[in-house]
Formats: sequence, C-alpha cells, structure tokens
Amino acid sequence: MKETNRTWAEARRRYRSLTAQLARIGFISQGSVQDRTHRLGGGAGYQWTRKVAGKTVTVALTAEEFELMKEAIANKRQLSQIVTQMEKHSREAIFTAAPHQRRRKRLSKKVLGTI
Repeated sequence: MKETNRTWAEARRRYRSLTAQLARIGFISQGSVQDRTHRLGGGAGYQWTRKVAGKTVTVALTAEEFELMKEAIANKRQLSQIVTQMEKHSREAIFTAAPHQRRRKRLSKKVLGTI
C-alpha cells in the first residue's frame, strides 16, 4: 500500500473515531461556574458567568443547576478539543490525498497544523 493511501486511511479512521466521540457528548454551554457557598460574608451560593456582546453576565444558580451547568461547560471544552483534532486530521487527509503537483517542497507539519 502506498504511503499516501496509508496516511489517508489512518486520518479517515481517526476522524471517524472522533465523530463517534461527538455523538456521546451531552448538553454544552459556554462560560464558567463558581461555588461560592463557603465564602465568608454570604453572597450568591452558585454562579454561572459568561460573556454576551462583550459584557459579563452572571446568573445565580441552584445546587442542581450548578452541577448540570458544570457538566455542560466541561462538555463544551471536550467538544472544542475534539473539533480541533478533527480539523487536524482533515488537513492531513486533504493534503495527503490531493498533493499540489507544482509545489517544490512538501508542506511541513507545522504549516499544516498537524503537530
């Protein structure tokens, strides 16, 4: 099997694996959550903070909402990591399968963003 075919097949296999991981991600949300129940002086117990149109928006949460939102934010981070890996494998497959014939030297992994 040619090296290009092997690289193409490997990139496709890894890409399919990542798409399967996407299917298992639950609810997603941007922002961050804080547990402020142990603060001295009282105040909000649980908070969710995010940016909306360049402004910080803060919402008070119940304990149950806090746990669900915490999981959703972790899922969003995982989603971002998976999409970054999918982009990397996509570029690897595209530039392997259809190399530019008149390019004098191969593109580096740094240029392709596959390292």
